[in-house]
Amino acid sequence: MLLENARFTGHGLGFVSRVASIPSVGLTGGIGAGKSTAASVFRQHGAYVIDADHISRQMTGVGGAAIGAIAQVFGPEMIAADGAMDRVKMRALVFSNPLAKQSLEAIVHPLIYQETERQGLLARQNKARCVVFDLPLLVESPRWRKRLDHVVVVDCDPEVQISRVEARSHLGRSEVQSIIAQQAPRPLRLRAADTVIDNSRPDLEALKQNVLIFLNFFAPALETSNSGVASCIG
Repeated sequence: MLLENARFTGHGLGFVSRVASIPSVGLTGGIGAGKSTAASVFRQHGAYVIDADHISRQMTGVGGAAIGAIAQVFGPEMIAADGAMDRVKMRALVFSNPLAKQSLEAIVHPLIYQETERQGLLARQNKARCVVFDLPLLVESPRWRKRLDHVVVVDCDPEVQISRVEARSHLGRSEVQSIIAQQAPRPLRLRAADTVIDNSRPDLEALKQNVLIFLNFFAPALETSNSGVASCIG
């Protein structure tokens, strides 16, 4: 353990030989864990953050690339008056119908993948410090792993997670637990991680500091000496 609140597991060291110049980092975490805050810290310190959720909202918004297929597959009733996907109706449908969820993902996910490819190339052309793919479904979608040099999971105690989501969403405990149950199980997420950052504390400063430690440790090392990364983690 290199940090009090972060665990560098090192089991993904295959990334060392695959990195050409700018490392690609996958960032994920369950709802309420603090992934979005971590992404903001990465962005503030020179990383190019590609937000898959934001891209998804663009694709399903007014004039989005997914709207035509959504109307064809799910019917015009799933398109709101402004021309965007009706998120309330769609959320209710996919929450109760796994096949509907798969159909929506089959439409949206390839579009997200293409756009992240485009933004990733742009980040490298601009010589970003590193590229961070903010991916809520990183664990659920196996196609991402092959694109990434390192996976960072922001994690917290399950009770802390529930309390945070209750406080910000005003949902009841059972509703929050149902949302969490729709996501990848916590043990699966942790097994997929090369680095785990624990964000169970109420003080966000600890999370920010640990993101900075990760960024300072990996990004400069990857740009100067691959062997240095292996020896430090090992």
